Amino acid sequence: MDDLKYYLSSLADLALPRHCIVCGRRLGTRESHLCIYCSADFPFTRFWHSRQNEMADRYNAMISRDMDSGEYASGYESYSCAAALFFYHSEAGFKKIPQQLKYKKRIGMGKYFAGMLAAAVWSSEIFKTVDMVVPVPLHRRRMRERGYNQAEIVAREISLAGGAGECQDLIVRKKYTSTQTKLSVEDKKMNVRDAFDVAPDVAEKYSPSHVLVVDDVFTTGATITACHHALRRFFGPGLRISAVTLGFVNSG
Repeated sequence: MDDLKYYLSSLADLALPRHCIVCGRRLGTRESHLCIYCSADFPFTRFWHSRQNEMADRYNAMISRDMDSGEYASGYESYSCAAALFFYHSEAGFKKIPQQLKYKKRIGMGKYFAGMLAAAVWSSEIFKTVDMVVPVPLHRRRMRERGYNQAEIVAREISLAGGAGECQDLIVRKKYTSTQTKLSVEDKKMNVRDAFDVAPDVAEKYSPSHVLVVDDVFTTGATITACHHALRRFFGPGLRISAVTLGFVNSG
């Protein structure tokens, strides 16, 4: 059976060659989305091995700054955990992974890398108590324009792999925001300020203890932090909130 599958895959590759998402090299029959060379160079963050890491520190710094400025009153806030699959650099070809998922509808490719992230998440002691997976939502206007939410694709694979429930409608994006791509750190924060809320009619059906917020890329942390605040306002101090993404833009 495996020989037949290999033979059919070989014929398919002859008719419609596949290429590495990163470097463009033609893929072999046993390769999926990445060639062996890019697979060997894959820039894993391995943040899921450590409760305190660069991404988590930046995430918590954003939360603390909002609390200190008086924008967000929640009293004590415990350290929130965070992890990403790979380091995202604007000069490196691996940036094509979230870009192709977000703008080119490469859903199958997105599921492949989301599966890698899911395996990392559920192998970690840090995230073992997660009982709800929540994607960062798109505004309904953006959803109509794009047709799908890339964060939902990632969140669904994580949910399926770990058995934790996924709730796509728990957080709603109530404000249409401009693209974050070229904004400064402060402008990104202002762009998503008060952009999210928890849907009370959905939330009242659940009593999560540990929510995992999922997005495609973590840049400044402004978007995920805004979602964090929305969850905290509704559920109060008892809820543990963590975050994961495919890519992480480090400050270096």
